[in-house]
Amino acid sequence: MQWPAVRTPDSAFEGLPGYDFDAHYVEHKGVRLHYLDEGAGDPIVLFHGEPTWSFLYRNVIPPLVAAGYRVIAPDYPGFGKSDKPTDPAFYTYERHIEFIEA
Repeated sequence: MQWPAVRTPDSAFEGLPGYDFDAHYVEHKGVRLHYLDEGAGDPIVLFHGEPTWSFLYRNVIPPLVAAGYRVIAPDYPGFGKSDKPTDPAFYTYERHIEFIEA
């Protein structure tokens, strides 16, 4: 099933202080998911809470990368640079898990 979604324009995120990371995307069932992927080495995955997004970790990522870690920080569907599905039925815990595993 493809989920209808809206996308926040990239211009809305320009100039955010301390958030100059390269954007990465993966698409699953018609929803584009954003994530940060910085550094090399053993991975650390930073999951944000609600209602926030990977911007929360802008001051945490650089020291972890400097310490030799690879840091991955996804934006959940509906948050940050990820698409925002418009169907309320999308927002379940099961689907949340499905999209993070994608």
